[in-house]
Amino acid sequence: MPVSFTRRSFARLMGVAAGAISLPSFGSSLKPVASMGEASGLAAGLAAPQGHMSGVRSFPEGFVWGSATASYQVEGAVKEDGRGVSIWDTFSHTPGKVANGDTGDVADDSYHRYKEDVALMKSLGLKGCRFSVAWSRIFPDGTGQVNEKGLDHYKAFVDELLGAGIAPYCTLYHWDLPQALQDKGGWENPDTAKAFAHYAGYTAGKLSDRCKHFMTMNEMRSFVELGYGNGMHAPGLQVGQKRLAQLNHYVVWAHGLAVGAIRAESKPGTKVGIADNVDAATPVIETPEHIAAAEKAMREENAMFLTVLQEGKYTDLYLKRLGGDAPKFTAEEMKTIAAPMDFVGINVYQPMWVRADSSEKGYAVVPWPSSYPAMASPWLKVGPEGLYWAPKLVNKLWGVKEMYITENGCSSADVVTEDGQILDTDRTMFIRNYLMQLQRAVSEGVPVKGYFLWSLLDNYEWADGYGKRFGITYVDFKTQKRTPKLSAQYYKHVIAQNGL
Repeated sequence: MPVSFTRRSFARLMGVAAGAISLPSFGSSLKPVASMGEASGLAAGLAAPQGHMSGVRSFPEGFVWGSATASYQVEGAVKEDGRGVSIWDTFSHTPGKVANGDTGDVADDSYHRYKEDVALMKSLGLKGCRFSVAWSRIFPDGTGQVNEKGLDHYKAFVDELLGAGIAPYCTLYHWDLPQALQDKGGWENPDTAKAFAHYAGYTAGKLSDRCKHFMTMNEMRSFVELGYGNGMHAPGLQVGQKRLAQLNHYVVWAHGLAVGAIRAESKPGTKVGIADNVDAATPVIETPEHIAAAEKAMREENAMFLTVLQEGKYTDLYLKRLGGDAPKFTAEEMKTIAAPMDFVGINVYQPMWVRADSSEKGYAVVPWPSSYPAMASPWLKVGPEGLYWAPKLVNKLWGVKEMYITENGCSSADVVTEDGQILDTDRTMFIRNYLMQLQRAVSEGVPVKGYFLWSLLDNYEWADGYGKRFGITYVDFKTQKRTPKLSAQYYKHVIAQNGL
């Protein structure tokens, strides 16, 4: 018989239970607020319906619970073992480009501390680790001579993961373009696309004996629009709409070329995909007309990224909007861009609220009210529903059979208490509510196979420097001490029971 209780009592139960569960220590002084027995007693007072595993919202067996990081944000060691200069080295050392003049020269020092970080992952119970390779560690100048020491580092890192029972998921480009290629035009030069394909194929070929999942790129939209559109990220250019559209085309072409190169060079059984930050079209109200509008928006607002990768063509409305600024392309390039992928990764942080209207597009994107809630990063608006609708619509529009949430997480104004704890209840709330929506999607048959929380560690947050913390592990950047936060304890609990 269903048990009835109010939203307030449900919220109280969920909030207390998350903080109440006592878990084994994993190197933290984090103190539970109640014993397991006390938590069980509380839960018994508001018992879940029978047949629901004591109220656990379960994920499928074998679901990959992971974390994500990126090379420039965590590695440090920028001048060691033959690594070449990247555009982020140049950009971060340019006065006025990054908050507080912060650079990734040291970051989390994970290049040297990766064994400690893998041990941390293991203590959390992680099943997967998404990491990125620094292109300039493999090819210091982007092309030409291979740097074997760089390759050896990633082999050792992957071996450490495997030894801990953690599956590696490798991203081949997470924004750190070799400066030598930027000096020749960067992504505006089609030769960069060819160089990327060569690097991707070579690197995947050398790692595919131990790593079976590769993503070509992370967030094409971000490094295109922020790097070359408004100049907020490296290389800090504002090239105008026409040049931006053309280099955008070269980027998606580079992805397609890389898919082919990885398949040609890798061992059998290797899977290839992407990590794309789709505009997560979400209906303002879940009624048929608004849901239909969100479906249209998912396709149209992602026209130059995931849509063209899936369909091998730009939408008519996208080309119409650009007019004379539309990119030049060939039929052969479009065929390459649409190279079939084995899986699609999507990065989801916030929804894009959409409503139906009578315009040519059939939808309107709803602007953020000034009072709309956000996390510590002003751009990160809170909307858990995006983690339901994004994978659901990607699956419906393009029939994707294997998906991963390759990033989801948030920044928080973390404060260390007098006894050394970081009680990030806001991040814990964020993760819980978003995962509820993801579980809703999975329970309806949406084929999401894993979730990679951003991020394992506080790290170098690009133009925000070290001022915005996204980790579930607090990093003292002066001492490099790692301290798991309350959110890490909660995530460990979710992983242990494979559900919420």
